[in-house]
Amino acid sequence: MNDTPMNAPAKVTQSDDVITYTRFNIPQRIEHFLFLLSFSILGFTGLIQKFSTNQLSDSFILILGGIEPVRIIHHYSAIVMMIVSGYHVLVLAYKIFVLRVRWTMLPVIEDIQHLIQDVLFFLGFRKHRGFYGRYNYAEKVEYLAVVWGTVIMGLTGFMMWNPLSTTQLLPGDFIPAAKAAHGAEAILAVLAIIVWHFYHVHVKHFNKSMFTGKLTRTEMMHEHPAELARIETGQAERRPPLKVLRRRQQVFFPAALVFTIAFSFGIYKFANFEMTAITTVPRGETAQVYVPVTPTPRPSPTPPPTLAPGAEVGAMTWDGYFSGLFRNRCSTCHGLTSVGGLSLSTYQDALKGGISGPAILPGDPDNSVLVQKQSAGNHPGQLTIDELDQVIAWIMAGATEK
Repeated sequence: MNDTPMNAPAKVTQSDDVITYTRFNIPQRIEHFLFLLSFSILGFTGLIQKFSTNQLSDSFILILGGIEPVRIIHHYSAIVMMIVSGYHVLVLAYKIFVLRVRWTMLPVIEDIQHLIQDVLFFLGFRKHRGFYGRYNYAEKVEYLAVVWGTVIMGLTGFMMWNPLSTTQLLPGDFIPAAKAAHGAEAILAVLAIIVWHFYHVHVKHFNKSMFTGKLTRTEMMHEHPAELARIETGQAERRPPLKVLRRRQQVFFPAALVFTIAFSFGIYKFANFEMTAITTVPRGETAQVYVPVTPTPRPSPTPPPTLAPGAEVGAMTWDGYFSGLFRNRCSTCHGLTSVGGLSLSTYQDALKGGISGPAILPGDPDNSVLVQKQSAGNHPGQLTIDELDQVIAWIMAGATEK
């Protein structure tokens, strides 16, 4: 595998450390900073929620004011990341459609050649690494991984943020699945940034281009020699004629405006589709009530339906088991009377909940009001330990209706 003369590394002179080339402009650096900031906050607040039972995580949660402020910070950071991602899409579309520049982040056959050349270099069969352009194969893979991760985190985040709406369209099993995917992708993303990106950009060689916007000629020769060659031989991409540019802009800007409006509306609905996870309902006022000396006798409840020995949690549904359980245990207060605005007469009523929030959040027993009240004990319609465990397992499995 012989190198062409263009692929041979140039000799470095002292003046090469003085000559600089623009790598990133100011808007690109601001975009990177906002993405880095939102990603860092999301990673931190997300991991302490995922590992909330850990003592260190618990300490951070207390410092931030409790789990509810942590969730709010996490959600608003997600909104910032979505806005930055939308802006990135618009800029990318402008460059491709209006300026007609090459999308240099797309993998090409040349990247495979560079990978092979690098392997040969590390094995000692080659004197220098691949002749990279503006982005090498590793940077392209990292970029596409960010795109993939952002999409996955956005979709699964919406499902967890809006569980009731999600379960109206999809089976309840999607909620715990989304939670698992969201957490796993978060760990993968954080590790990729720390182990891969941070090492290659800031430890192995401190790349200042995202801060200063520039690279020296020496750095360009080592990291992006093909791009340097194109610049110095006058092959750099040029702007189209002004008349052509304006004609394309007349098409692009109205389309971009429609996209911006639709995207903004989508983000608004994303954050306000349901008021469940980010809303803390204030406690009700304590009022004195008359309690007779001799309590009014209640009719003995009929025993709730029982599961066959060895029956699995997955076989339990609202219609098959829990509607009867709640009817016998809870109908005195949460049937027709709907104390606290909560009725457990139907599956939809349980999902809707009362003034304290949804009684059942599919896939999230910790935030289901029914589990919270029953776990506290001494409830008028207190479930047995086994019954409560069955309810928790059913909710964790998606709280299926039929």
